[in-house]
Amino acid sequence: MYALVDANSFYCSAEQVFRPEWRGRPIVVLSNNDGCIVAANRQAKDVGIPKFKPYFEVKALCDKHNVIALSSNYELYASLSAHMMDVIGRFAPRQHIYSIDESFLSLKHCYPAIPNLTEHAHKIRRAVWKETRLPVCVGIDATLTLAKVANHAAKKLMGYNGVCHIDSNEERKAVLLAMKPTDVWGIGNRISKRLELMGIKNAFQLASMPPGLARKSFSIEIERTVRELNGEECKQWDEARADKKQIFSTRSMGDRVTDKEALKQALSKHVGIAAAKARKQGTLCGSMLIFASNSPFDERPTGFKQTIKFSFPTADTLQMTHAVTAATDALFQPNVRYYKVGIGLLDLCSSSHVQSDLFETISDPKLMSVYDALNTRFGSGAMFLAAQGISPKWRMRRDRLTPQYTTNWADIPKIQCR
Repeated sequence: MYALVDANSFYCSAEQVFRPEWRGRPIVVLSNNDGCIVAANRQAKDVGIPKFKPYFEVKALCDKHNVIALSSNYELYASLSAHMMDVIGRFAPRQHIYSIDESFLSLKHCYPAIPNLTEHAHKIRRAVWKETRLPVCVGIDATLTLAKVANHAAKKLMGYNGVCHIDSNEERKAVLLAMKPTDVWGIGNRISKRLELMGIKNAFQLASMPPGLARKSFSIEIERTVRELNGEECKQWDEARADKKQIFSTRSMGDRVTDKEALKQALSKHVGIAAAKARKQGTLCGSMLIFASNSPFDERPTGFKQTIKFSFPTADTLQMTHAVTAATDALFQPNVRYYKVGIGLLDLCSSSHVQSDLFETISDPKLMSVYDALNTRFGSGAMFLAAQGISPKWRMRRDRLTPQYTTNWADIPKIQCR
């Protein structure tokens, strides 16, 4: 048996934790630079606010229904997610954190320690709410895919009230009949359209498809999904994920960049982010792609890109930043209002198996180790290179940002006792 614990509209719910007067009100959370709607709670969806729409297109509708629009508070979300996962992890011997707001629990071999799984799921919900003030739903069934199905029922179908433990074929059939194929884990819109042409319009019909036909018509992954919908365990969560083959750090800027120094700062910032990711997974970079451009909607879309090859693989922020600033001098184009910049680390190799070079003395792994340790202890960005700028004007726009209640000393909630 597996349980999937999933937070309800996590970004919106996280914003309500320290603002209880917002509970029950429509809330949307915006993407980088306050561009698109990336999260909307049930109350916002009920008044017709769609996800993934540019905010300026629905701003009038939001104002009409008093929808609270907020910038993404990533620091708050990460902190609350970590706390929530700690609470959830107490309720099973094995836990797999699937995303920032979803966590699988393995409930195998837990009987008689957990005699009633439904009551256990209610305990999880109560504990998470009591300790984090985040609402969650819990779905329990025999496979990972069916746990996702049960979680969908707990969240979307009437009568479950946040907890669904599917313990019979009849109940499983009723839930699958109420679900579209796109509601099933791993079934996207393109596959759903092909399934519809085959006469498969709900999840139960998908589960009734012969596994061999699913593999022949689609892929082995769809075959595994079909088998899992029938209670056959085919998928396992990854205990150790493979290292990334490429690492990118890219972002649109809050204000357009028009001078060379600001462009150097922006690129240096992304070099630092990408290099830290490479060191975290224990890899070195053989070549690096740098790119910058104005908006594709500008009258004359313009940009540049260049690949830098290192004589010896590295993840040293100092060395990589020096290479980027040198390339910017040659590639900067005046009269271009840069909107998007980024760094890509390519040709990654393991730092533990790379062939050493007697004459390579530029990189300093010990310095980078201290650099990362300080940023881990005191928070990301506590230490950075001066090339990134002290107070850059191009930083991400977050005009609707709420306080970082759990990660910033200045934003810690104040309680007055009278």
